[in-house]
Amino acid sequence: MKKLLAPSILSADFGNLRHEVTTVAQAGAEIIHVDCMDNHFVPNLTIGPVVLKSLTGIGNVTYDVHLMVTDPASLIEPFIQAGAQMISVQVETDRHIHRTLEQIKNGGAQAGIVLNPGTPLLQIQEMLPWCDYILLMTVNPGFAAQQFIGSMLAKIEQAREMIARRGYQIPIQVDGGIKLANLRDVLKAGADIIVAGSAIFGTPDPAAQVKKFKNIMDQEPNISGAEILV
Repeated sequence: MKKLLAPSILSADFGNLRHEVTTVAQAGAEIIHVDCMDNHFVPNLTIGPVVLKSLTGIGNVTYDVHLMVTDPASLIEPFIQAGAQMISVQVETDRHIHRTLEQIKNGGAQAGIVLNPGTPLLQIQEMLPWCDYILLMTVNPGFAAQQFIGSMLAKIEQAREMIARRGYQIPIQVDGGIKLANLRDVLKAGADIIVAGSAIFGTPDPAAQVKKFKNIMDQEPNISGAEILV
């Protein structure tokens, strides 16, 4: 599949959020990544469905919501109604992850499952048939502008091998500390969807930065062959 870029609005200027999203969408970003944090599962409080609804209708982008909350099931329907087309849930916080994935899919969105850096891949292997994508965190979630954990490259490779060994074609999304300097390493490890926040919105020219990311991503050969709705 074509490698896809998902700028994370966690690092955007919230006073000009619609303009920020429009800028990266026009520059070529395919996905807008929305981090929903509850100040309980992670030490921060961010945005909810109302903010997402205010951003819909900007270009031809897919809205991707990452639920870092202790009660993800209660937010799935509101986020889908607000325009979310992809929703991912942390395996660490959901005791009934199969049911939650089905709830997302039955609502018409793509369902993803998320692992923190310290969570082994074994935790999700039984859920692969219900995953439209998986998200590997390469920082501990809760804050923007953290440093990429280098040992996570091996985890990305292991995830790609696990998926292929079981005969699936599931895109791997990677989030946390990805910059131009380590982008090629992340892609070569097996990432299909790159989430980048401060490396895009924390620069003087986010549009130019999107184009730099895309230039590198478009050169990386297809690894997984997986398909995802965009």
